[in-house]
Amino acid sequence: MIHRARWRSILSGLISSALLIPASGVLGAEKLIWLLRDLPPLVVVDGPQKGQGVIDQLMPVLMANMPQYQHVVVRVNRARALQMLQSHSRICDPTLIWNPARARWVVYSTPVIALPGNGLAIQRQDQLQIAPFVTDGKVDLSALLNSHTLKLGVIAKRSYGEVIDRQLPQSPANQIFIHYGGNPMSSLLSMQQAGRLQALLGYWPEIQVNARQQGLPPDSMIFYPVLGAPALQSLYIGCADTPEGRQIIARVNGILADQGREVLIKSKAQWFATKPPDDHPRPVLPAPANAH
Repeated sequence: MIHRARWRSILSGLISSALLIPASGVLGAEKLIWLLRDLPPLVVVDGPQKGQGVIDQLMPVLMANMPQYQHVVVRVNRARALQMLQSHSRICDPTLIWNPARARWVVYSTPVIALPGNGLAIQRQDQLQIAPFVTDGKVDLSALLNSHTLKLGVIAKRSYGEVIDRQLPQSPANQIFIHYGGNPMSSLLSMQQAGRLQALLGYWPEIQVNARQQGLPPDSMIFYPVLGAPALQSLYIGCADTPEGRQIIARVNGILADQGREVLIKSKAQWFATKPPDDHPRPVLPAPANAH
């Protein structure tokens, strides 16, 4: 099954790479490639909130303030995006979190926004099954996986933050399903509904948006932050760590400190207008770049 999933991923990556979406910029100028994928609340590809994600609303500002490039948006999954970041000097991904492995070949912007971190989502009917592994509303992910209580769905090559990233490789491989294909969160939710896995990892807004698109009742799932993981997780724009990539990031940092902040404040208010539960803290904007 994993071999078939990897083959579908390769085919999907090749197809997606061919679907270049021209954006603003001077025709004939050097291309700056932006790698995007469906990732609410950052990027929303379908549904009534299409194009209203935090990064969706920031992208036009970034492009307008870098007119020296012909901006091209490429929609690829996370695994394909990481491959491309290592093979091109003018290529950036605006939905990255920092991890030490990527920092060897990615240059990061100043923090864009801090979001509630990735966590575990299960169907409400399975709540009692994981109750022994929940403390103060947070799940002990390592203990849960090592208990062989359930199967967990994750997205291939995605970083869930340093704490979760350390725990996954140390857990029994047969307790984890790695999804390599397109529309991974939607596919993992379908597998969960079919009983092929019981839990999945992701951002709570990301899971909720995909659940709504599948017609699932809004209260049918429960989300647990992971024990030991920070409540907030910073998002960055990352480019290939080359001289050109570092130039691009320097310009991006200036934009984020200026015009970008107003857009981020508005989009944050749109997605998090109501007070979240205590274990799902409100996202915050970082201090201006010149304050670091």
